[in-house]
Amino acid sequence: MAEKSRKGKVTVVGAGFYGSTTALRLAEYDIFETVVLTDIVEGKPEGIALDMNQSRPIEGFETRVVGVGGGSYEGTEGSDVVVITAGLPRKPGMSRMDLIETNAKIVRSVAENIAATSPDAVIIVVSNPLDEMTALAQLATQFPKNRVMGQAGMLDTARFSNNVAEELGVPVSSVQTLTLGSHGDTMVPVPSRCTVDGKPLSDVLAADRIEHLVDRTRNGGAEVVALLKTGSAYYAPSAAAARMARAVMEDSGAVMPVCAWVDGEYGINGVYLGVEAEIGRQGVRKVVEGDLSESELAGLREAAEAVRAKQADVADL
Repeated sequence: MAEKSRKGKVTVVGAGFYGSTTALRLAEYDIFETVVLTDIVEGKPEGIALDMNQSRPIEGFETRVVGVGGGSYEGTEGSDVVVITAGLPRKPGMSRMDLIETNAKIVRSVAENIAATSPDAVIIVVSNPLDEMTALAQLATQFPKNRVMGQAGMLDTARFSNNVAEELGVPVSSVQTLTLGSHGDTMVPVPSRCTVDGKPLSDVLAADRIEHLVDRTRNGGAEVVALLKTGSAYYAPSAAAARMARAVMEDSGAVMPVCAWVDGEYGINGVYLGVEAEIGRQGVRKVVEGDLSESELAGLREAAEAVRAKQADVADL
């Protein structure tokens, strides 16, 4: 059997639950040559990497995981993709915006280091508050806007799909949903683009139940945080970030809901916002405009203005 071709280096910054789970998912794809896991804690990423590498004979993948502690970026040089998970997670009762000042300092430092060591990388931001941290990472790196994007829509859409599947008792594979807008209070689930076995969601669910599932999706992160009590979600978020990184490395052209720079699409200008985008080797190839109802379009534009104000604030953080 021919040896499988592996190429490229992906760095994951932050070796907490989110970062380490993302690194493992990337390694188990077995398409990358190297996955680097970095953290400010000495020994933690090295230990996690050793543990992951020892799972290779069992799971049958050859991608090598490298751990780098102590806040060093040695070994990350020339990364093709960098996933930024660094930052504090939410605690029960906290909103994503409560994290803004603390995480802004962390994300700015990380972004500046990435710009110095991996100047051609595509950056995927997952630190909260997501839309604002994505904008800050682009400002700090001065990378072209298409090479900096955020992970939110993939996760929120997955949550919406799971909620619908559970409500109806159907396989998740039969459900197609979509969420746009911000990763927060102005999230815009798009029921008009949702189907179950190809049928419009409105044909199989009453309007009040759809609204209930929309609300549950919008508060999906807080629901997990409240149950965990000591952290935030990482299994579904890491799956979303890893899929985005894979789409970049494979230059797949997959259309995914992500936080991308919007400049004219939907009549919205100059802001990072959750939209559908075609993903390839240079990050966002283009924003893909889909059909929205009048209320959904209004919600998206409202989200844009809410996010725009906050993104302007982070420039000085």
